Amino acid sequence: MSPDLTIIAPMKNEEGNVTALVEELEAACAPLGPFEVILVDDGSTDQTAATIQALQDGRPWLRLLQHKTSGGQSAAVHSGVQAARADLICTLDGDGQNPPDQVPVLVAKFLQADTGTLGLVAGERVGRKDTASKRWASKLANRLRNWMLQDGTRDTGCGLKCFRRDVFLALPYFNHMHRYLPALVTRDGWDIAHVDVTHRERGAGTSNYTNLGRALVGGTDLLGVAWLLRRKKTARATEVLR
Repeated sequence: MSPDLTIIAPMKNEEGNVTALVEELEAACAPLGPFEVILVDDGSTDQTAATIQALQDGRPWLRLLQHKTSGGQSAAVHSGVQAARADLICTLDGDGQNPPDQVPVLVAKFLQADTGTLGLVAGERVGRKDTASKRWASKLANRLRNWMLQDGTRDTGCGLKCFRRDVFLALPYFNHMHRYLPALVTRDGWDIAHVDVTHRERGAGTSNYTNLGRALVGGTDLLGVAWLLRRKKTARATEVLR
Protein backbone atom coordinates (compact mmCIF):
# COMPACT_ATOMS: atom_id res chain seq x y z
CA MET A 1 0.00 0.00 0.00
CA SER A 2 1.35 3.39 -0.97
CA PRO A 3 1.66 5.83 1.95
CA ASP A 4 -0.48 8.94 2.22
CA LEU A 5 2.26 10.81 4.06
CA THR A 6 6.06 10.83 4.01
CA ILE A 7 7.97 12.22 7.00
CA ILE A 8 11.58 13.21 6.34
CA ALA A 9 14.24 13.96 8.96
CA PRO A 10 17.85 14.87 8.09
CA MET A 11 20.35 13.41 10.56
CA LYS A 12 24.06 13.95 11.07
CA ASN A 13 25.73 12.31 14.08
CA GLU A 14 22.42 11.86 15.89
CA GLU A 15 22.84 8.30 17.17
CA GLY A 16 21.63 9.37 20.61
CA ASN A 17 18.38 10.81 19.22
CA VAL A 18 17.36 8.24 16.62
CA THR A 19 15.49 5.75 18.79
CA ALA A 20 13.32 8.32 20.56
CA LEU A 21 12.55 10.07 17.26
CA VAL A 22 11.42 6.86 15.56
CA GLU A 23 9.32 5.70 18.51
CA GLU A 24 7.62 9.09 18.88
CA LEU A 25 6.93 9.33 15.15
CA GLU A 26 5.41 5.87 15.22
CA ALA A 27 3.04 6.84 18.02
CA ALA A 28 2.16 10.23 16.54
CA CYS A 29 1.61 9.17 12.93
CA ALA A 30 -0.12 5.79 13.29
CA PRO A 31 -3.59 7.43 13.56
CA LEU A 32 -3.00 9.38 10.32
CA GLY A 33 -3.21 6.34 8.03
CA PRO A 34 -0.50 4.79 5.86
CA PHE A 35 2.78 6.65 6.27
CA GLU A 36 6.52 6.26 5.79
CA VAL A 37 9.47 7.81 7.56
CA ILE A 38 12.67 8.55 5.63
CA LEU A 39 15.70 9.25 7.80
CA VAL A 40 18.53 10.75 5.76
CA ASP A 41 21.96 10.04 7.24
CA ASP A 42 23.95 13.01 5.99
CA GLY A 43 27.52 11.71 6.17
CA SER A 44 27.47 10.77 9.86
CA THR A 45 30.70 9.55 11.43
CA ASP A 46 28.99 7.87 14.41
CA GLN A 47 26.50 4.99 14.65
CA THR A 48 23.49 6.90 13.31
CA ALA A 49 23.03 4.65 10.27
CA ALA A 50 23.57 1.43 12.23
CA THR A 51 21.01 2.51 14.82
CA ILE A 52 18.44 3.27 12.11
CA GLN A 53 19.06 -0.10 10.48
CA ALA A 54 18.46 -1.87 13.80
CA LEU A 55 15.19 0.01 14.25
CA GLN A 56 13.96 -1.03 10.79
CA ASP A 57 13.29 -4.57 12.04
CA GLY A 58 9.52 -4.85 12.27
CA ARG A 59 9.01 -1.36 10.86
CA PRO A 60 8.52 -1.65 7.08
CA TRP A 61 7.57 2.02 6.97
CA LEU A 62 11.02 3.12 8.17
CA ARG A 63 13.52 3.87 5.39
CA LEU A 64 17.17 4.90 5.47
CA LEU A 65 18.93 7.05 2.89
CA GLN A 66 22.64 7.73 3.18
CA HIS A 67 24.93 10.46 1.89
CA LYS A 68 28.53 9.25 1.81
CA THR A 69 29.65 12.81 2.54
CA SER A 70 27.70 15.56 4.26
CA GLY A 71 25.70 17.75 1.89
CA GLY A 72 23.81 19.77 4.49
CA GLN A 73 20.20 19.96 5.57
CA SER A 74 18.76 21.12 2.25
CA ALA A 75 20.54 18.31 0.39
CA ALA A 76 19.18 15.77 2.87
CA VAL A 77 15.62 17.08 2.55
CA HIS A 78 15.92 17.13 -1.25
CA SER A 79 17.11 13.51 -1.33
CA GLY A 80 14.25 12.51 0.94
CA VAL A 81 11.61 14.25 -1.16
CA GLN A 82 12.96 12.67 -4.34
CA ALA A 83 12.70 9.22 -2.75
CA ALA A 84 9.29 9.82 -1.13
CA ARG A 85 6.34 7.67 -2.21
CA ALA A 86 3.62 10.00 -0.88
CA ASP A 87 2.33 13.21 -2.41
CA LEU A 88 2.24 14.98 0.98
CA ILE A 89 5.53 15.56 2.80
CA CYS A 90 6.33 16.61 6.36
CA THR A 91 9.83 17.48 7.52
CA LEU A 92 11.31 17.87 10.97
CA ASP A 93 14.81 18.16 12.40
CA GLY A 94 16.56 14.97 13.44
CA ASP A 95 17.92 16.33 16.72
CA GLY A 96 14.69 15.85 18.64
CA GLN A 97 13.97 19.55 19.15
CA ASN A 98 10.92 19.38 16.88
CA PRO A 99 8.45 17.20 18.83
CA PRO A 100 7.04 14.48 16.52
CA ASP A 101 3.56 15.01 17.96
CA GLN A 102 3.49 18.27 15.99
CA VAL A 103 3.44 16.40 12.66
CA PRO A 104 -0.33 15.71 12.94
CA VAL A 105 -0.82 19.41 13.72
CA LEU A 106 0.81 20.33 10.41
CA VAL A 107 -1.13 17.70 8.47
CA ALA A 108 -4.44 18.84 9.97
CA LYS A 109 -3.68 22.45 9.08
CA PHE A 110 -2.82 21.46 5.52
CA LEU A 111 -5.93 19.36 4.98
CA GLN A 112 -8.24 21.94 6.56
CA ALA A 113 -6.84 24.86 4.60
CA ASP A 114 -6.23 23.19 1.25
CA THR A 115 -8.35 24.64 -1.55
CA GLY A 116 -6.14 23.35 -4.35
CA THR A 117 -3.82 26.35 -4.16
CA LEU A 118 -2.03 25.58 -0.88
CA GLY A 119 1.59 24.57 -1.34
CA LEU A 120 3.12 24.82 2.13
CA VAL A 121 2.27 24.88 5.82
CA ALA A 122 5.19 26.35 7.77
CA GLY A 123 5.62 25.68 11.46
CA GLU A 124 6.66 28.60 13.64
CA ARG A 125 8.27 27.78 16.98
CA VAL A 126 6.73 29.03 20.23
CA GLY A 127 8.70 28.94 23.48
CA ARG A 128 12.03 28.05 21.89
CA LYS A 129 14.42 26.09 24.09
CA ASP A 130 17.63 27.26 22.41
CA THR A 131 20.34 29.39 23.99
CA ALA A 132 19.73 33.12 24.28
CA SER A 133 22.41 33.87 21.67
CA LYS A 134 20.83 31.50 19.16
CA ARG A 135 17.35 32.96 19.74
CA TRP A 136 18.58 36.52 19.24
CA ALA A 137 20.59 35.63 16.14
CA SER A 138 17.54 33.88 14.69
CA LYS A 139 15.26 36.81 15.50
CA LEU A 140 17.57 39.29 13.76
CA ALA A 141 18.01 37.04 10.73
CA ASN A 142 14.26 36.50 10.42
CA ARG A 143 13.55 40.22 10.59
CA LEU A 144 16.11 40.98 7.89
CA ARG A 145 14.85 38.17 5.66
CA ASN A 146 11.20 39.16 6.05
CA TRP A 147 12.05 42.81 5.30
CA MET A 148 13.85 41.88 2.08
CA LEU A 149 11.65 39.05 0.85
CA GLN A 150 8.25 39.95 2.34
CA ASP A 151 7.49 36.26 2.86
CA GLY A 152 5.17 36.85 5.85
CA THR A 153 6.90 34.19 7.97
CA ARG A 154 8.45 34.93 11.33
CA ASP A 155 10.43 31.69 11.70
CA THR A 156 11.66 30.09 8.47
CA GLY A 157 14.35 28.16 10.35
CA CYS A 158 11.79 25.84 11.92
CA GLY A 159 12.28 22.32 10.58
CA LEU A 160 8.58 21.45 10.90
CA LYS A 161 6.99 21.97 7.50
CA CYS A 162 4.31 20.26 5.43
CA PHE A 163 4.12 20.61 1.65
CA ARG A 164 3.14 19.02 -1.61
CA ARG A 165 5.89 16.90 -3.15
CA ASP A 166 5.36 18.28 -6.66
CA VAL A 167 5.49 21.86 -5.39
CA PHE A 168 8.83 21.27 -3.67
CA LEU A 169 10.44 19.49 -6.61
CA ALA A 170 9.52 22.37 -8.94
CA LEU A 171 11.48 24.87 -6.79
CA PRO A 172 15.01 25.96 -7.71
CA TYR A 173 17.38 23.78 -5.71
CA PHE A 174 20.40 25.25 -3.90
CA ASN A 175 22.22 24.81 -0.62
CA HIS A 176 20.32 26.23 2.39
CA MET A 177 17.11 26.52 0.36
CA HIS A 178 15.17 25.02 3.31
CA ARG A 179 15.33 28.42 5.04
CA TYR A 180 13.57 30.14 2.15
CA LEU A 181 10.72 27.77 1.36
CA PRO A 182 7.90 30.28 2.10
CA ALA A 183 9.36 32.85 -0.29
CA LEU A 184 10.12 30.28 -2.98
CA VAL A 185 6.71 28.60 -2.76
CA THR A 186 4.95 31.98 -2.93
CA ARG A 187 7.18 32.90 -5.89
CA ASP A 188 5.74 29.97 -7.81
CA GLY A 189 2.18 31.13 -7.22
CA TRP A 190 1.17 28.85 -4.31
CA ASP A 191 -0.48 29.87 -1.06
CA ILE A 192 1.23 29.27 2.28
CA ALA A 193 -0.20 28.88 5.77
CA HIS A 194 1.39 29.03 9.22
CA VAL A 195 0.86 27.13 12.44
CA ASP A 196 2.44 27.57 15.87
CA VAL A 197 4.41 24.51 16.99
CA THR A 198 6.14 23.55 20.22
CA HIS A 199 9.88 23.23 20.72
CA ARG A 200 12.12 21.43 23.18
CA GLU A 201 15.75 21.02 24.15
CA ARG A 202 18.07 18.76 22.19
CA GLY A 203 17.99 15.25 23.59
CA ALA A 204 21.61 14.23 22.94
CA GLY A 205 24.66 15.30 20.98
CA THR A 206 25.62 18.78 19.83
CA SER A 207 24.31 21.16 17.20
CA ASN A 208 25.78 21.03 13.71
CA TYR A 209 25.28 24.81 13.32
CA THR A 210 26.88 27.91 14.79
CA ASN A 211 25.68 31.50 14.71
CA LEU A 212 28.80 32.53 12.79
CA GLY A 213 28.36 29.77 10.26
CA ARG A 214 24.77 30.77 9.59
CA ALA A 215 25.72 34.44 9.23
CA LEU A 216 28.51 33.73 6.74
CA VAL A 217 26.22 31.99 4.28
CA GLY A 218 23.03 33.85 5.14
CA GLY A 219 23.92 37.13 3.43
CA THR A 220 24.78 35.53 0.11
CA ASP A 221 21.74 33.26 0.21
CA LEU A 222 19.42 36.17 1.01
CA LEU A 223 20.68 38.22 -1.94
CA GLY A 224 20.38 35.20 -4.21
CA VAL A 225 16.79 34.50 -3.21
CA ALA A 226 15.87 38.18 -3.59
CA TRP A 227 17.25 37.97 -7.14
CA LEU A 228 15.22 34.82 -7.84
CA LEU A 229 12.04 36.55 -6.68
CA ARG A 230 12.64 39.54 -8.94
CA ARG A 231 13.46 37.39 -11.98
CA LYS A 232 10.39 35.17 -11.76
CA LYS A 233 8.08 35.49 -14.74
CA THR A 234 4.71 33.79 -14.82
CA ALA A 235 3.18 32.90 -18.15
CA ARG A 236 -0.56 32.46 -18.25
CA ALA A 237 -2.19 30.40 -20.98
CA THR A 238 -5.57 31.37 -22.40
CA GLU A 239 -7.85 28.62 -23.61
CA VAL A 240 -9.00 29.02 -27.21
CA LEU A 241 -12.65 28.08 -27.54
CA ARG A 242 -14.15 26.87 -30.78
